[in-house]
Amino acid sequence: MKRGLIAATGVAAMLVSVAACGSSDSDKGSGDDGGKAKSLTVWFMDGSNPAGWTKTVQAEFEQKTGAKLNIQVQKWDGIQQKLTTALSESSPPDVIEIGNTQTPSYARTGGLADLGELKKEIGADWTESLNKPAVFEGKQYAAPWYAASRVVIYNKKIWADAGVKDIPKTRADLFKAFEAIEKKGDAEPLYLPGQNWYFFDGLTIGTGADLVKKDGKKYVSNLGDPKVAKAMDIYKQYQAFSKAPKDKDEATPQQADIFAKGKTGAFIGMGWEAKTAIKANPQIEKEIGFFTLPGESADKPEGVFLGGSNLAVATGSKKQELAKEFLKIALSDKNEAALAKEVGSIPNKESLLASVKGNPAAEAAAPAAKGGGTTPLIPEWAAVENAPNPIKAYMTAVLGGKSPEDAAKQVEADMNKRLSQKQ
Repeated sequence: MKRGLIAATGVAAMLVSVAACGSSDSDKGSGDDGGKAKSLTVWFMDGSNPAGWTKTVQAEFEQKTGAKLNIQVQKWDGIQQKLTTALSESSPPDVIEIGNTQTPSYARTGGLADLGELKKEIGADWTESLNKPAVFEGKQYAAPWYAASRVVIYNKKIWADAGVKDIPKTRADLFKAFEAIEKKGDAEPLYLPGQNWYFFDGLTIGTGADLVKKDGKKYVSNLGDPKVAKAMDIYKQYQAFSKAPKDKDEATPQQADIFAKGKTGAFIGMGWEAKTAIKANPQIEKEIGFFTLPGESADKPEGVFLGGSNLAVATGSKKQELAKEFLKIALSDKNEAALAKEVGSIPNKESLLASVKGNPAAEAAAPAAKGGGTTPLIPEWAAVENAPNPIKAYMTAVLGGKSPEDAAKQVEADMNKRLSQKQ
């Protein structure tokens, strides 16, 4: 579960401050109304429900249903145990936000209601890559709400000084741009540490690789697959333009802080990381630009990890229909577009992608949404990313000179042990 929390936390960090409109100090679920006016309890995670969107959705829900909306904003720290406990009680919150890769774990325990009929009614055109994490063992246990992905964040001045005039359309174009910056000699072309795991995961999605495979009734490592090796080779080509440590990730040190110093041509990160750079060095704001990670050909962007959140209904909620009515309102095209416009997130339908226009980071992220994906959508995956993450060790080993095959063998036992843990 920790992996899912980290992924979704990264996305939530790009969002604006929450508005606890209609919130309550109580952490209890709704339970029975006991003769009082109807109310619906919704748990949002800290950073996910921006002020304008929340005010509109609450007013629309209360006017349409006559029920009160009791929004309770939860902290990411400790949410796994808190939500697990809440879903097992007789009066759980009615609607909950879940990190998209968390859904399989909660679905397997029986804590989430089947939303198959809701999908037929309002989700026929949900983007498949965003909806996939909401499905477990063929059943719809949640609804896709929003997502975000990594883009190239670059220093316009450094690129211009190196004579790079056009935004790269292919991976080869991007590498030529890095070569030009390298030749100029005034800046490091790219800051990419050896363990930027989520970028690597995106590359595996692009090569069609599966990080795990079935061995009888259990899952085991599939890092030895040639498609994984191909993704790692692409990563290695990127990393060759960087002097960043091969045994560190993007948060140690924070890559945006490195970029803020003005001596780095680009880094690969979430759109919100630009704000981190600007906070460290306000002068760099005018030099920051964004573009989609280009793929092997101009017609298909690089594969990306889509971190985000789903909305689900607790199986134990006594207000199933009211909860679904809330989802219809929250996930309507109008409100999905409003959320995307307010915070720059990727909406749950391709037809709504135009709503991010005007937000450069979101505009750069949007084209890759269709072909994006996540980590393996199995409950067993959570333990794999608990520190020390064996895939990070695999990446460092390859960058240090080991073959992908030998590096895969090096971490295989640890990865398989983690995949066998009960969740």
